[in-house]
Amino acid sequence: MNTVAEKQGILLESGTNEIELIEFYLGSQSFGINVHKLREIIPYDEAKTTILPESPPSVVGTFLVRGNTIPLIDLNVHLRRGSGEAAATDGRQVVLVCEFNRCVNGFLVDGVNQIHRISWKNIQPLSAYIGRYRPRFTGSFAIDGREILIVDLEHIVAELDPEAGLSYTAPESVPVSAPTELSLEERRGQCRLFMAEDSAIIRDSILRILHTSGYTQISAFVDGEACYDEILARKISMRNDAANRDQLFDLLVSDIEMPKLDGLTLCRRVKEDPLLKHIPVIMFSSLITEQMVFHCQQVGADGYISKPQITELVAMIDGFLLK
Repeated sequence: MNTVAEKQGILLESGTNEIELIEFYLGSQSFGINVHKLREIIPYDEAKTTILPESPPSVVGTFLVRGNTIPLIDLNVHLRRGSGEAAATDGRQVVLVCEFNRCVNGFLVDGVNQIHRISWKNIQPLSAYIGRYRPRFTGSFAIDGREILIVDLEHIVAELDPEAGLSYTAPESVPVSAPTELSLEERRGQCRLFMAEDSAIIRDSILRILHTSGYTQISAFVDGEACYDEILARKISMRNDAANRDQLFDLLVSDIEMPKLDGLTLCRRVKEDPLLKHIPVIMFSSLITEQMVFHCQQVGADGYISKPQITELVAMIDGFLLK
């Protein structure tokens, strides 16, 4: 039906702080996901579905796509919507074939509407109360008199497959360029990291794993804007003592999808600043594909790793800071 190649022409330039969301609907409610996660949209064909016994209620089974089988998740069921609303689609449901976290999954929805290009500043984060009880949504935006909820597909997959989350395996050794009397944990503990990640669950997991590995000096921020505001504040502090670079940081780890200021724009701002451009920036995101790597390179990112490969992230941080 629609493939990635067909939407190439509308993909954004890197670092514009805009996002393209494809709107789909379940019953009468509109939802959205990042276009970068979407590989294609195909009509749902029950004949291509294999039912899996004893699977979670929202897991329809496996679905055949171009000779390959992928898991198929019914979003109406997973988001606990009534079957009565779904019936209003006359059975013309579609499958959103999505790729993120190095995996491909299918999501059964009632239909798709259109693609919206909006600024991250126009996306409203959910309140702390709603976010606590509805973690499957990362925010919302209003358009043409209706509210569109942004679905956190990564969270949904993690609910169905907890083993797909972050896990850390310590490497046997870390290469060093010069002898040192300090232990690996002590050397890591001297480094100052900034991290921007809007998901509280993922942010806490990354912090816990980095702390366990020895990286204890971490300033964590809920989005790119909060991170950049702190960077600017530290630059102002340094103006009173230009020789005191202790006010800065040694490395930035950033998600890409974030409200207010996305990770690509954050990286571009850092790399365009003469005082900051030497600081390594690593993009740690579920969106790391060949196309997204190109966008990361455009804004000057020094590295990029797909979630949930936290062991690779620690190794890359070591490579930049422990030379």
